[in-house]
Amino acid sequence: MGMMLSVASSLIISTNLLVAAALLKLLLKKCSQSWCFVLNLALADCLVGVAITGLATEDLSRNVSLADRPSNTTPSTGQDKTRCLLRMAFVISPCIASIMSMFLISLDRYAAIKIPLRYSLLSGKGTAAGALLVLWIISLTMGFMPVMVRQLQVESSYDGFCAFFSVIHNVAIVIFLSVVFFPVLAIFIYIYLDILKIASNHQKQICRVRQASSWNGDHHRQHSQHQPHHSYLRISYWSHVKALRTVAVLVGCFLVLWCPFFVVSIVHILCKSCALKAVIENHIWLLGLSNSLINPIVYAIWQREVRLQLVAMFSCITGSSLAARAAVTERGDPQPNVQTQASASRRDTLNPALLQPITNDEAHAGPQTATTSL
Repeated sequence: MGMMLSVASSLIISTNLLVAAALLKLLLKKCSQSWCFVLNLALADCLVGVAITGLATEDLSRNVSLADRPSNTTPSTGQDKTRCLLRMAFVISPCIASIMSMFLISLDRYAAIKIPLRYSLLSGKGTAAGALLVLWIISLTMGFMPVMVRQLQVESSYDGFCAFFSVIHNVAIVIFLSVVFFPVLAIFIYIYLDILKIASNHQKQICRVRQASSWNGDHHRQHSQHQPHHSYLRISYWSHVKALRTVAVLVGCFLVLWCPFFVVSIVHILCKSCALKAVIENHIWLLGLSNSLINPIVYAIWQREVRLQLVAMFSCITGSSLAARAAVTERGDPQPNVQTQASASRRDTLNPALLQPITNDEAHAGPQTATTSL
């Protein structure tokens, strides 16, 4: 388990840092509210990877200590339980921030389609900063609530295995589901259906414009009248289709990766005899954490601007490495420089027969010849 968490944390941190660097360069070129939300998503997922690193280290050290510990010693203390609570809080908080960032990305694209004029007036640095501030306040409050509220902690003795259900009470899971998961899921579905409705209405308008252009007798005049409106409808329709596809990917990944954890957690709370704790902590919980690895691939690299920026970054790195290799090769092989100096010395040795006075005709012809050669 510890080795698996170590590999997952390294992949999550590396991919999200790479995407965050590309997004930061895009923000320096052109500040956009949407890129701020995607950058916050990458940073939140990177923090998830850092928190998983702590869990992996504790799991590996626990296996070593269990192998060396005598059988008659107590497995853990209250201090170990508090440390596990803090570790789980540092995992839960960025996970909530990641889910809320996905929600802000979907809401931002939906507002740009639904109310474009009001969106252009309301969007900006202040709106993005305020939304991100509220997001992190909610995430940190929800994540550290089991640490601050004793009623949300498990009353039984801590067995030394740091996991979600080992230290956090079932009531905290119910609160988390009712405050974060189900509202976000309901809004995701509503946004998807509303964008689908808008795109279908625009498709119907495009069909009506085409029929009106074909039924009119004066085709050229009618076509010239409907052409600007028709072009606007086509552009608007394809923008809605792209937004619909983006929201569909958001909802799909969110459902596939997080729904099993929440559904099985509800079954675990309601069915005491089902013994699903080991399945949740060893398998299904890791599926939800893998969303932090899928996010930079689906939500950031899928964007054309981010792909171009990543290609530019890799091309700069490759070009600088090739230039460094060429410089090292030139410094290591001085033979071409010697030959060049020798050939230059031979060229500098002029033939005395060529040292003749230049006439006026030759002086006037010299610049013309030079210009012709250029």
